[in-house]
Amino acid sequence: MSTRTASTLEEPVIESVAQLAEPMAKGEKPPERWRIGTEHEKFVYCVSDHHAPSYDEPGGIHDLLMALTEFGWEPVVEGGKVIAMSGEDGTVSLEPAGQLELSGAPLENLHQTCAETGRHLDQVKAIGARTGKGFLGMGMWPDKTREELPIMPKGRYAIMLRHMPRVGTMGLDMMLRTCTIQVNLDYSSEADMAKKFRVGLALQPLATALFANSPFTEGKPNGYLSYRSHIWSDTDPARTGMLPFVFDEGFGYERYVDYMLDVPMYFVFRDGRYIDAAGQSFRDFLDGKLPALPGERPTMSDWTDHLSTAFPEVRLKSFLEMRGADGGPWNRICALPALWVGLLYDQTALDAAWDLVKNWSMEEREALRNAVPKLALDAPLPGGGKLKDVAAEVLEIARGGLAARARLNSSGDNETGFLDPLHEIVARGKVPAQRLLDLYHGEWQHDLSRIYAEKSF
Repeated sequence: MSTRTASTLEEPVIESVAQLAEPMAKGEKPPERWRIGTEHEKFVYCVSDHHAPSYDEPGGIHDLLMALTEFGWEPVVEGGKVIAMSGEDGTVSLEPAGQLELSGAPLENLHQTCAETGRHLDQVKAIGARTGKGFLGMGMWPDKTREELPIMPKGRYAIMLRHMPRVGTMGLDMMLRTCTIQVNLDYSSEADMAKKFRVGLALQPLATALFANSPFTEGKPNGYLSYRSHIWSDTDPARTGMLPFVFDEGFGYERYVDYMLDVPMYFVFRDGRYIDAAGQSFRDFLDGKLPALPGERPTMSDWTDHLSTAFPEVRLKSFLEMRGADGGPWNRICALPALWVGLLYDQTALDAAWDLVKNWSMEEREALRNAVPKLALDAPLPGGGKLKDVAAEVLEIARGGLAARARLNSSGDNETGFLDPLHEIVARGKVPAQRLLDLYHGEWQHDLSRIYAEKSF
């Protein structure tokens, strides 16, 4: 989730609704300036007993963050607490229960993206080796209850933790017990954004299936392959889902603004602190009638904050965020941006991907998204068959898009090799969660503690 820092600059208030589309329009870039921003989260645990460390305990999350200073990272402070680290590779920040996230820098190619991921993992593993910490790449804590998990000292999280139980049954699980990989990508125009948004939404269930990696809850199988994805089905319907309006004719920035104005607020950030505005209306804020700040009207920073509080399968800010994947190991952190860059950053590939999904009805898209958390690649496909029947074709489209980009490393390799883990999944016919279940029922003999030794970074 986003990390906000206080600004000393006085911002003008928003004068009209028309201004609210400006961040999206200003995100437009010519293809030569398109970048790749990869975000990935991991669970932190103590090697001695597998507990999730608190913020303040000796060698805990605060100490882990501060140890990153030896690699050139600088602290970001909120309310007197270090809540993130900033550096050349982006931002290392805290999720609500101490999950560690790297929000990477905007990079030109996947070789740089995977190198950035490698640097980050090398750094935290070096710190972990000294302090007895390990890092687990999963979509959900395999064995922890909510009550066993610490809460990090970030103001927005306190507000969200209070609000989540009012609007769904699994919002606290989303915050406390899940990890994801996502990639942020650019667009050249409103029409380009709309096409990428549509392809991203339609094929997000395929990404969820290929990266499904959360089959355990509180120490035993939960009946799902991506329980993390299932959690989003009852987190908060006002700010989640497949966004049917994106497929309507004429969809663009203004329609997304209308959607965001109907998403209830969480907070307003003032003077370095978060003010609880949960459930209140940004439309009222525009009119100076927000109960949390009567008489005040929003600035563009307030709107930018609000854009970060919706959680659909694809999210629009000044770029598009692909949000469907479970957390996983190093090679899948590199594979997710490879999938979406291959599909969306080459026009021939984008056209081919759209041709594949454009005739699916909204009901079929919703049905596929709802089936995937349990069935993954065996989910029924619109028009008949199963999702696995098109998986190889989609990967081939992505491979062609990456080959056409012709971004080479020092050895002369293009970016297509980053798709190899996904090709392997499709060839085997088993997603990561299914292979974990095989280990659990077989070699591990129902001893889930073995996941720490065998599946950590």
